[in-house]
Amino acid sequence: MSAEYLQYAKMIDHSLLMPTMSTQQLEQGCALALAYDVASVCILPYYLKQCCEILAGSTVQPSTTIGFPHGGHTTYIKRLEAERAIEDGCQELDMVVNISQVLSEDWHYVTEDIRVVVDAAHAAGRKVKVIFENCYLKDAHKVRLCQICTDLKADWVKTSTGYGTGGATIPDLQLMLASVGPGVLVKAAGGVRDFETLEQVRQLGVSRCGASRTREMLDAARLHLGLPAIAFDAVNSSGGY
Repeated sequence: MSAEYLQYAKMIDHSLLMPTMSTQQLEQGCALALAYDVASVCILPYYLKQCCEILAGSTVQPSTTIGFPHGGHTTYIKRLEAERAIEDGCQELDMVVNISQVLSEDWHYVTEDIRVVVDAAHAAGRKVKVIFENCYLKDAHKVRLCQICTDLKADWVKTSTGYGTGGATIPDLQLMLASVGPGVLVKAAGGVRDFETLEQVRQLGVSRCGASRTREMLDAARLHLGLPAIAFDAVNSSGGY
């Protein structure tokens, strides 16, 4: 893969989180991610172990969700989910904050809820993306969460689950980029559906995007770069959709 293409492909966390996806569709999605050499596959937790086997030996990282999609799991359960994901081979964990407690401004609870997942992941050499679900929050909540995640040394802050009432917006991404400290990256999720938007958020400084329209966006990126299309049979191969 060319370096120019990879600057886009390695922004993409290919999302396989729809609860209606069959195991065949999950396997196909993993194969598509391999063909396009994206950053990661974020997959339903029950299929994570199989995903790790499919991606083994590649540069595509296996990832899954913690406390998804509403964030209301107890901290104890989030820790168990993180430990199981790590045991199954997960390299990146996308966890949802306790939205209720953020809105209640119980910042001690919110901090400890994030801490247990970050600590478990970092102890195992894994990375964590902390999902805010910005559509439900005020700007002051988003800024405070960025500060907490900076203090806890989370690896990314992330706008959305994709299952709320809205996804990533340019103003939210700008706010998060301005509010995190050194070492904390920003991920957009929900709302990045075409190459033009992918390029726009890349120029802002966003390093990852959760996407289900991976093939369309990266085909457009290759066309933009004057590169040949990736040969991929979505019907007869073991992957694609």
